[in-house]
Amino acid sequence: MKKDRIFSKSISGKLIFLMLILLSVIIIYPLLWILMSSFKDYMSIYQDVWGLPEVWHFENYVRAWTRGISQYFVNSVIVTIATLIGVLFIASMLAFGITQLKGRIGYVAFLLVMVCLLLSPQVCVLPLFILLRGLGLNRTYLAMILPYIAFRLPMSVMLIRSFFVSISKEMEEAAIIDGASLWQIFTKIYVPLSKPILSTVTIMTIYYAWNEFLFATILVDSSSLRTIPVGLMVFRDGLMTEWGVVMAGMVISCIPLIIVYLCMSRNFIRGLTAGAVKG
Repeated sequence: MKKDRIFSKSISGKLIFLMLILLSVIIIYPLLWILMSSFKDYMSIYQDVWGLPEVWHFENYVRAWTRGISQYFVNSVIVTIATLIGVLFIASMLAFGITQLKGRIGYVAFLLVMVCLLLSPQVCVLPLFILLRGLGLNRTYLAMILPYIAFRLPMSVMLIRSFFVSISKEMEEAAIIDGASLWQIFTKIYVPLSKPILSTVTIMTIYYAWNEFLFATILVDSSSLRTIPVGLMVFRDGLMTEWGVVMAGMVISCIPLIIVYLCMSRNFIRGLTAGAVKG
């Protein structure tokens, strides 16, 4: 009986391992295909879809960068960094404030923040467009930054607050006895101890702001403010026959996200798990 259990566990483990390998191939292979195609010319892409490039066209990346990707890239960097700073600053302070509220008041405040998760961004497109145009912000970066911050705050507050609840209250009480203010407690205790969850929020926010398409398309009137997702769509329409250049632009757009994840991957899973199950 015991041998049967061990045998069944080994079989199930092998099946799970095979499924993970299959899933990895499904995810990685399209990325490798885009990377290979970015070094091909038009004829090579259509005549030898799955093969390696016979001639490596590195000039595709130069042409993609000089034909507009550079401007879209800069716009995305500006919007993403501004959104990240706003989300981390507001969400961490709001989460800290909620943890300081005692009794039902704290739970009610937290519940009000969580209710915002039920609000669909698609429903708010028209009111946001009218509001931003009325304020004269539809031709500025703020037309994207402000909605991005607003729609990322509920999830960010939930994760950070759940992590803050797990921090020992004895440390806070000792700091109060030593004469520390709430701001000092926040900056000297809570923030340094919350690097894992802040890394998680950072990756999630960067991924959202960098890839967001709906608001960047509808809320911004100026073509000079296009971000990477919108710019790639226009870029593709303007280069219908130069798919190698288009693929190069797609690879360029993926590089920042890969770098960010590799730099913060150590704390990503740990912070996500802690923020999801504690509090």
